[in-house]
Amino acid sequence: MNIPNNPSASLKKALGYFIQGALLVTPLAITIYVIVAVFQWIDQLLNFKVPGLGILILTASITLIGYFTSTIVEKSVVDTVDRFILKIPLVNLVYTSVKDLIGAFVGEKKKFKTPVLVQLNKENNLYRIGFITQHDLSEIQIKDKVAVYLPHSYNISGNLYIVPKENIQIIDGVPSSQVMKFIVSGGVSDLDSQVDSQAGSDPSLPASSIPPKP
Repeated sequence: MNIPNNPSASLKKALGYFIQGALLVTPLAITIYVIVAVFQWIDQLLNFKVPGLGILILTASITLIGYFTSTIVEKSVVDTVDRFILKIPLVNLVYTSVKDLIGAFVGEKKKFKTPVLVQLNKENNLYRIGFITQHDLSEIQIKDKVAVYLPHSYNISGNLYIVPKENIQIIDGVPSSQVMKFIVSGGVSDLDSQVDSQAGSDPSLPASSIPPKP
C-alpha cells in the first residue's frame, strides 16, 4: 500500500479503510451478539443447562411465528406492524434492509433466482457471474437495462451494475444456490448440473441473450 507524503491524505485514506472495515464487521458482530444474547436469555429462563436446548427452542419459536403469521394471523395485522416499524426513524432503514435481503434468498419474492453471465469487456471477452435483481428500472428513468448484482468471492458484499440486456446471458440448468456458492468460493466449489425449477429462461429478456443448452 502506497502511503502519500501528505499527512492529511494519509489520515483520510486510513479513515476510509476504517469505515470500510466497520461496514463489514459491524453487521456480522451485531448478528452474532444478538444470537448469543438470545441463547443466554433462554438458558437463564430455563434455569438448567441442556446443550443445544437454546437453539432448539429458538428454532421452534421462529417456526411457530411463521406458522401463525401464515395461517392464523391476518395479513392485515402483519402489514400494520410493518407500517408501524416503517414510521420509526433509523429502525425502518435497518428493518427494511434486512427484510429485503432475507426476502431475496427465501420466500415468494426471491431475487437471486436468475443467474446470468455479464459481459464487462467486449475487447477482452471478459465476463462476470451475477444475478438479475430488477427487470424494470423505468422508475429511475432507465430503459432497456436491468439491475444485476455481482457478489464478491470470499466476501459477504457485492456490486450492483446496470447493464444492457444484450450484454447478459442466462445461466440455464444450474440451481441459483450452486451459482452463488461458486461465486462466493472464488470458483473453488464445483457446479452441480441440476435442473432448477426457479432458474432458467427469463421471458422478459431477449431470446438472443439466452445461450442454447448443450
